[in-house]
Amino acid sequence: MASKTLTFSVRPRGKPLHKLPEELSLSSASTSSDLYNQLASSTKTSIHRLRITKGSDGSFIPNTSSRPVSDTGLRDGSSIYVKDLGPQISWRLVYVLEYLGPLLIHPLLYFLLPSSPSSPTFLQTLSCTFITLHFLKRELETLFLHRFSSATMPLFNLFKNSAHYWLLAGLNIAYWTYSSSSPAAGDSNPWITWPSGALYVVGELGNLNAHLVLRSLRSSGGNERGIPHGFGFGLVTCPNYMFETLAWIGICGLTWSLASVLFATVAVGQMAIWAQKREVRYRREFGGKYQKKKSVMLPGLW
Repeated sequence: MASKTLTFSVRPRGKPLHKLPEELSLSSASTSSDLYNQLASSTKTSIHRLRITKGSDGSFIPNTSSRPVSDTGLRDGSSIYVKDLGPQISWRLVYVLEYLGPLLIHPLLYFLLPSSPSSPTFLQTLSCTFITLHFLKRELETLFLHRFSSATMPLFNLFKNSAHYWLLAGLNIAYWTYSSSSPAAGDSNPWITWPSGALYVVGELGNLNAHLVLRSLRSSGGNERGIPHGFGFGLVTCPNYMFETLAWIGICGLTWSLASVLFATVAVGQMAIWAQKREVRYRREFGGKYQKKKSVMLPGLW
């Protein structure tokens, strides 16, 4: 079937974009990526700052080269709304910068804070080693493993996310773990220390495995999604979050610090929200092909 020309009515959402056209015409064979590129060219705005939604129901039109614009539900004469998302920053850079805080702060305070009368205790050394390795792993995964479905996020997220990691995971945990008044400055209890260390190792390795599975579902530079299978994925929607939780329970058992419990509680709460959203998205996108999960992150609990 020969392609035909589709003309859309273009409206601003929020603050108007400079030189935003009132109408835009595309071939029905064009992709939604072509739609974004044409609007970015017309407004002299980065394509990553644009968010396009349908005027009929307000649903988001993703920027992808694999989906013809005619498959988005747009028809000749349809209205689209274009929003300027403001200054953007790459997902990868945000991850690198937010994890850099605790990665630097923990070794620094470990050596600077006065610990026990002679030297840092076994628990303090083990805590610093495990926490540093945790965030080093995250940095390496960010640089070499993760494939992001979106290129950028709002610049404001950098400050919000960095505060979470630099303050809660960095300064707060480090101070209450490596100071001389810390419970970790005392003798270790092997009945707590070794099970906690085992939980940490299992959690980190399980989390890495889940990330490798998720990476395999997306091509480099692509934004396609697939149904993950493998260790943990038959049990919960997001085993990466389940294993992350196990690792932090292990860290809490090593540090004996309420600061660690606070960070873990905030992190687990946020991951639970993300896991629930992912389960909803899997059911919506894959329908009967996807095996619904009763638990999205913690078996029998959530």
